[in-house]
This record gives sequence, structure tokens and C-alpha cells, in this order.
Amino acid sequence: MGFIAFLKTQFIVHLLIGFVFVVSGLIINFIQLCTLVLWPINKQFYRRVNCRLAYSLWSQLVMLLEWWSGTECTLFSDEATVNTFGKEHVIIILNHNFEIDFLCGWTMTERFGVLGSSKVLAKRELLYVPLIGWTWYFLEIVFCKRKWEEDRDTVIEGLKRLADYPEYMWFLLYCEGTRFTETKHRISMEVAESKGLPKLKYHLLPRTKGFTTAVQCLRGTVSAVYDVTLNFRGNKNPSLLGILYGKKYEADMCVRRFPLEDIPQDEKEAANWLHKLYQEKDALQEMYNQEGLFPGQQFKPPRRPWTLLNFLFWATVLLSPLFTFGFGVFASGSPLLILAFLGLVGAASFGVRRLIGVTEIEKGSSYGNQEFKKKE
Repeated sequence: MGFIAFLKTQFIVHLLIGFVFVVSGLIINFIQLCTLVLWPINKQFYRRVNCRLAYSLWSQLVMLLEWWSGTECTLFSDEATVNTFGKEHVIIILNHNFEIDFLCGWTMTERFGVLGSSKVLAKRELLYVPLIGWTWYFLEIVFCKRKWEEDRDTVIEGLKRLADYPEYMWFLLYCEGTRFTETKHRISMEVAESKGLPKLKYHLLPRTKGFTTAVQCLRGTVSAVYDVTLNFRGNKNPSLLGILYGKKYEADMCVRRFPLEDIPQDEKEAANWLHKLYQEKDALQEMYNQEGLFPGQQFKPPRRPWTLLNFLFWATVLLSPLFTFGFGVFASGSPLLILAFLGLVGAASFGVRRLIGVTEIEKGSSYGNQEFKKKE
């Protein structure tokens, strides 16, 4: 094991990375709070500023994937589709099977210049998660309780508000509603059987309300739907902790572009279109498991230096005073100060671990275990 590889496994290094992310995130959130005064003066300028502030935070996580772990991301698509990336508003449909599926999506948005303006239909619980939810709030992310009767007006209003967004945005939808687990899959397929729908092997039954509403509200703004099917070589099941320990993965993403005008305007027909799409996604996963590759031409967009430079900037700004303070505490010889400092380190460690826990499958929500039994 080389020295760099050794460093990547050390808890103190992970703690320092977490410290930079958390403290820089709090600073960014405070600046975002201050930018609220811009909204009534120039809404579009407010949005552009917050896109760049969000980029400064999210790119630190992308840096871990691209530069720290060295994870490779390969696209399987066609040249015409790849040439549209970063040049249009789109809806992204991504399978929700892995702890870092969002991070693989983010690395693609970064490489095509839309990380800061990327959007998602997110569960409302995330709004109250420090850094993540707070940053999303200033980005006008649409939050939902995943109860359509309560969400309908909120989701429609939030989507319509994005119609004049000044930066190209990729709006992510996890149409399955929750991460794939064997228990959720079994219940989901019971629902599919009761509704006379074809069973899926690698996905949960898609929930159509969010998709059909997004298509209706963003029609005229969004140009296309990108269907993204993600898997990892070697049957790996990566985690954010694995990334933090420097483990390298190889992600493959099959991307298909569907012009929005090809998607039916009728809600029922659009829902049927989505069910058919997921049957195709299932076939793609079956092909991948058998052949180890998705169909299509392979593309490897180069990683850009900005994520690394951004992290190095924040590390320089924040770690220098931390080291100076820590040295002063231990040099003082005061047991009380030393204990207080170690307590602060412990609290920081706990906070970082809780943030990582948000991504873990086994700590995911119970949504889907019971909710699939209810009608949409």
C-alpha cells in the first residue's frame, strides 16, 4: 500500500475532509441566506449566484468521486445525444439502486457544466438536513411528502416556478420513489400483478404522478427526457464510505434521449409510456448482467480540474486556522481546553457520520414497504 493509499484509509483524514465540507457548507448557506435580498430586485441574478454557491459545495463531493477515489464513469449513448448535454433543459430518469447513484449523476452534470443548476424532486425530510436541504431550499428544489393528495399543489407550483430558470437545468426524477431493496421489490411486484402490469426484475414499479406532472408543467421549457440506467462493473455495490476510503469503482451509464414531443400529453398515456420505459430499462439491466456492457457507443467525458481546485481553496482557507488553533490548545497544557477540543472533534465526527448515513440503503426510508400497497 502506497503512502497516498494509506492516507485515504485514515480516520483523521476523513475527519478533516468532513470538517472542510461542513464548515464551508455552513458558510455557503449563510451567504445564500444573505442573497435573499436579491430576489425582489433581480430574481435571475439571485438564481445565477446561488447556482455557483451550490456548485462550490456539491463539487466537493464530486471531487471525492473523481479525484480521491478515481472512480471512472463511462457513458453508453450516441454522439447526437451526447452533443446535446449541457445545452438544454431536460428531465432525467435514473434508477435508484445504489448509495452513490446521485453522485454518479452529479459527476456527469459537472462535466457538462450544469452541476450548480441541477434539480431534483426530493423527499421533504431532506429539507431539514443541514447543508443538503438548506442548499436545496435556496436552489428552489421541489420537496414533496410523497403523498400525492398533499403534494399536488406544492409540486405543481414548484415546477411552474422553474419555467423561466436562466441556467440549463437537469431535473432528476427517481420515479421508483425510493431505493431498491428486496422487500420493497417483492411488495412492488405484488402491486404490479394486481394491476395487470408486467413485472420488473431490477426495478420497482415506477410511480407515474411525479413524472406526468413534471412533463405537463415543464412542457415548453424542457426539451427532452434523458433515461439513464446505471450499473457498476464487477457486480460492485459502492458506498459513500467506500469512496471516502479511496475505493475505485467503474460506473457505466446508458443514456437515451427522448424528445419531449414524443411523450404523450394525455396523463394516462404518459403513465403507460413510463411503464414501457421501465420495461426497457429492465431489459438493459438484464443485458448488462449477461454481457457486462450496455449497448451503444462508449464515451468518457474528461474530468475537469475545477472540483479539485475548489476543494483545495476551501481546505487552505479552513484548515490553516484549525491547525493553528489545535496547536495552541495542546501547547497551553490546559486539560479543560484539550478535553473541550477533543469533544468538538468527536461531535464533528458524529455529524459527518450522520450526513453519510443519509445515503446508506439500510438506513433508507420505509417508504415503499407499505406505500406500494396503496393506490397512487
